[in-house]
Amino acid sequence: MEAMGRAVAEPVWLLGLWLLLCSCGCHDGAELRAPPDKIAIIGAGIGGTSAAYYLRQKFGKDVKIDLFEREEVGGRLATMMVQGQEYEAGGSVIHPLNLHMKRFVKDLGLSTVQASGGLLGIYNGEALVFEESNWFIINVIKLVWRYGFQSLRMHMWVEDVLDKFMRIYRYQSHDYAFSSVEKLLHALGGDDFLGLLNRTLLETLQKAGFSEKFLNEMIAPVMRVNYGQSTDINAFVGAVSLSCSDSGLWAVEGGNKLVCSGLLQASKSNLISGSVMYIEEKTKTKHTGNPTKMYEVVYQIGTETHSDFYDIVLVATPLNRKMSNITFLNFDPPIEEFHQYYQHIVTTLVKGELNTSIFSSRPIDKFGLSTVLTTDNSDLFINSIGIVSSVREKEYPEPSTDGTYVWKIFSQETLTKAQILKLFLSYDYAVKKPWLAYPHYKPPEKCPSIILHDRLYYLSGIECAASAMEMSAIAAHNAALLAYHRWNGHTDMIDQDGLYEKLKTEL
Repeated sequence: MEAMGRAVAEPVWLLGLWLLLCSCGCHDGAELRAPPDKIAIIGAGIGGTSAAYYLRQKFGKDVKIDLFEREEVGGRLATMMVQGQEYEAGGSVIHPLNLHMKRFVKDLGLSTVQASGGLLGIYNGEALVFEESNWFIINVIKLVWRYGFQSLRMHMWVEDVLDKFMRIYRYQSHDYAFSSVEKLLHALGGDDFLGLLNRTLLETLQKAGFSEKFLNEMIAPVMRVNYGQSTDINAFVGAVSLSCSDSGLWAVEGGNKLVCSGLLQASKSNLISGSVMYIEEKTKTKHTGNPTKMYEVVYQIGTETHSDFYDIVLVATPLNRKMSNITFLNFDPPIEEFHQYYQHIVTTLVKGELNTSIFSSRPIDKFGLSTVLTTDNSDLFINSIGIVSSVREKEYPEPSTDGTYVWKIFSQETLTKAQILKLFLSYDYAVKKPWLAYPHYKPPEKCPSIILHDRLYYLSGIECAASAMEMSAIAAHNAALLAYHRWNGHTDMIDQDGLYEKLKTEL
């Protein structure tokens, strides 16, 4: 009997110890604050809508999320119409390793299409210095003949940057957040990785032994098409740009902007189609009876001015006077001024028959190229020109019976009719869209703060490192985690050193 009593007593004692240990281990969870009542997000591009999605996941179903957008949901993920068909005007392709975008597409039940194929040529103002062939082995021989093994070395350099960059997904899956872009990048690869922001791509690649010819003819044209700039951009955004030369690139069927509208709906956020004018910190007595610091957001819908109070505010639009023009009132210390300059670029879609004689002496039917990139020393008035598929087309456009295709042209300035007539033998239709598309990169870069004030966060500063859909989604996830941990006092989840080693050793 005594033995039986001891056998029962020991498990009860162990259960008590286990419960005590559990209560200690769950201390943070037990002391979670009540979630905020209301959160404001300014900007409904990929950054703002993915922030809404992640904030909903972290704070739960009861918080009210208002999303302000004065133009279209999707921001710079926009389409343009050519004769009843939609074509991507902004961010067009997504890398196979962009795990946030892949997850969004899966969660939202969207379909994907492979990025357009076709052959590429590089034009230096006088001649095509490189032309792709339909045969892979021929392309390899051409590259080795002209540049040695520099293309392979370049691929390895980009892979090394991507390998380190991929660590962010592991950190975020474990809920770790960073209070600045610099701390985030440092956590991915230390001083060397962060140093990519402070050196030009040209300096970095020259130091690595790449030739002037290769940099001028292969690297600069890729920077011109992706960022409207050359190899004087920072090395990190240069690597992001070069990764877009990889195979397996894809897009969302129906337009990449569908991700934004899908995330908005999935987050159960309230869209306010208005323009935010002011944000001011105020003390307000909440329903609990306690005076609380809150943010008043003053916005305009048409000619009417409205305002509302929020516990947390996320700014997901570039704080550049030409782009958002938001005033921060009565902050102590004042919110720093933002002088981030954005690069002007013009997207032109033309349905017409290309004048191939600009690029080659070969007859039109033997031209064969569907994309032409230009070098810096080309005096041609475009950065690039290429055949594009509509957002609904699953395949690359079929060969045209009349020689006309829809071409997308990137240029620094708006094309004149005379310039379009120089590029095309004839055209049926042309539509133009000027953009402030991405930052003008000029290393060394200093990224704006993510934490503008106690509960006021800025997502778009990550664009100083590199502007891309996935970068905005990463910034949104980080800001949502940061807001959540700071709200609940989880300082151990912010700016932790040695995360890579720590998580590598976890089972």
